Amino acid sequence: MDLVGVYRNLPLPPGQVVGIIVGVTLDRMFPARLPGPRAAHRAVGALLLVSGGALNAWALAERRRRTTGTFELEQPQSLVTTGPYARSRHPMYVGWWFIHLGLGLLRSSAWVAATVPTAALVEHPGVVDEERMLDREFGDEFARYRERVPRYVAGWRRSAAAGTRTAAGTTVVARPTS
Repeated sequence: MDLVGVYRNLPLPPGQVVGIIVGVTLDRMFPARLPGPRAAHRAVGALLLVSGGALNAWALAERRRRTTGTFELEQPQSLVTTGPYARSRHPMYVGWWFIHLGLGLLRSSAWVAATVPTAALVEHPGVVDEERMLDREFGDEFARYRERVPRYVAGWRRSAAAGTRTAAGTTVVARPTS
């Protein structure tokens, strides 16, 4: 695969990339430090950075493993529901949140408290569009997957029956009354 092909298949969500750049720029122009010991920030930041990179690498490897022929990140050949995709429908986005948060903590920058959620909110409509495409492409298979695996992080789910958010392991089901 040529370098352009490699670049096209890198999971670089624009919201997080811009968020990181904006965060570093704001931190340089208007430094705002997090309270607490910088050594603790650096340790947690390094852990998040490595965890995010590992999660992205694992998700990408799982996607490639489920691909026959030429791999194209934006053109899935099958619905991947194993590996990190068994816990999150979008583990690469979550990995980038960890990377973004980790970089901010490494810098002890309070700006990360604004840039991570803003970047995630900016990306969310694209994720919803991605899921519409997966729904069209994989139909009932994606519907069943969507029911059992949260969009981003385990622990928060939207119950289809009740239309409410529920904690992990808790399901709100509308039952007919007799």
